[in-house]
Amino acid sequence: MSMSSPELLSRIAAGKAAVLARTELLHAEFGRAQSNWKHDGTRVTPVDIAISEAIVRELTAKFPDDQILSEELTLTDKPIPVTARFAWVLDPIDGTNNYAQGIPNCAISLALLENGLPVYGFVYDMGRRVLIQGGSGFGLFDGERPAHVKEAKLDKDSLIGFHSPFDRKFAHHAQRIVENYKIRALGTSTLHLAYVAVGILDGTIDHNVKIWDIAAAVALCLAGGGEVYYLNGEQFPMRQFDLKMARIQYVAGGKNFCDRARELLHD
Repeated sequence: MSMSSPELLSRIAAGKAAVLARTELLHAEFGRAQSNWKHDGTRVTPVDIAISEAIVRELTAKFPDDQILSEELTLTDKPIPVTARFAWVLDPIDGTNNYAQGIPNCAISLALLENGLPVYGFVYDMGRRVLIQGGSGFGLFDGERPAHVKEAKLDKDSLIGFHSPFDRKFAHHAQRIVENYKIRALGTSTLHLAYVAVGILDGTIDHNVKIWDIAAAVALCLAGGGEVYYLNGEQFPMRQFDLKMARIQYVAGGKNFCDRARELLHD
């Protein structure tokens, strides 16, 4: 499909509008929203649900044939086949723990997929009040500023997004990473990867994410000239949406970082 296709351009415009229309609610309830714990041990607030419902409602009204897949509104724990040409993957608040506790590292994340591939991403960075958006062939924008992945020489002062592995058998990976770089653990995998895309972080390594955490930011990273390598199997094209999916392990950044990170993590 041409990048200037009306079908794609109309969806990009609608996705941007749907995300920006939710930012007022996001800020209004920041640090105040009551929260509950889901069966998988993750937190959810009424704001997560409200943002999901509003975005799904708006996009469904405009594009009734598209699949819209939300972490919070999926009613089955069985895998859902992705069969539509266009699909959306929504995480209404990535970093809900932060959001509920009044820590501003959190984001709305919305990805547009075509034939299972992320072609455009929207990440609203609540702490900076900036919409990061872009896709391959469209460019990448941090607010109004064109942005791209860093490709500077890496050293011990390079900043790497990293969360401690959920599975402790990967603890030795953490040791290798902290011995070589400075790390930042923001409590949101979406922002780790989005910050790589726009050059705030030099790279990111994660063992803990699900597809809805990174789908939008993958599109951003690729648009910014970066690379994403999955250490436990390719994730795109996405063929199914599964709330019980295994955790994704990946590295992302410029080529120099990705090559070095894969060396460090090789067992």
